[in-house]
Amino acid sequence: MSASSIGVILAIAGVILFSAKAVMVKLAYGYGVDHLSLLLFRMLFAFPFYLAIAIYTKPTKDDKIVYKDYLWLFLFGFLGYYLASLFDFMGIQFIKAGLERIILFIYPTLVVLLSWLFFNKGLSRKQFWAILITYFGVLITFWDEIGISGETVYWGGFLIFLSALTYAGYLVGSGWLIPKFGVLRFTSYAMIVSTICIIIHYSIVSDFNLFSYPREVYFLGLAMAIFSTLLPSFMVSEAIKRLGASTFSIFGSLGPVSTIVLAFFFLDERITFVQIFGMLVVIFGVTLVSRKKRRS
Repeated sequence: MSASSIGVILAIAGVILFSAKAVMVKLAYGYGVDHLSLLLFRMLFAFPFYLAIAIYTKPTKDDKIVYKDYLWLFLFGFLGYYLASLFDFMGIQFIKAGLERIILFIYPTLVVLLSWLFFNKGLSRKQFWAILITYFGVLITFWDEIGISGETVYWGGFLIFLSALTYAGYLVGSGWLIPKFGVLRFTSYAMIVSTICIIIHYSIVSDFNLFSYPREVYFLGLAMAIFSTLLPSFMVSEAIKRLGASTFSIFGSLGPVSTIVLAFFFLDERITFVQIFGMLVVIFGVTLVSRKKRRS
């Protein structure tokens, strides 16, 4: 099997596994666990693996990493892994898993907007219209869901949007820092920072009653840690290495589709034709933005 064929398989598997996270979160909520405890389980189960990676890829004398770089890494770990995950787990309590993935999928447009606002990177007319098309698709999907699920969708949608925004901010800000550490080391350090933040958050607002949930909650937390956090992160990294970022981005549109399919089978979620149309509009708009971004 060729390297590109393996890359395609890894890309598809990685995107689908990442997309399964929302379904597992919704399944876990059915057993009465709160969002913070579930997020803590996910991070604690993944923590030993990322700690091992951090130790294995520890800095050498040749690395040109200064103290200030670690402060920036802490900030981006807090922003991109702690806050983004927290907003996501909070928001998905109020909306469908499929709608959550559609809203999260707009993060490339937010990357373009943040780069334009804070780093004076050009925003072309084509990018502007592509972003408008994307948000029009979200509006179509979101508006139709309000009539089905009620006004709690507003709050859930807002929280998921904050998750996409904080993750986009992490991507915009950390781009210069990742090459200094390397992808594996940077990701493991950022995940360790996120885990520490979640433990501190949990210790402030909860009483560490972590052993009173049904066993299914722990199984789902472990499954999220391994199958929707650890494995896909390596799969995606390897797929990008084999295919290139441009080719890999083509497979990104599988995210919303795979979440909707998985939610249909495992959560019995139904999606209307209007929402399918809105999803296709979002995918089209994000694809336009990504293509323009690669050419610029």
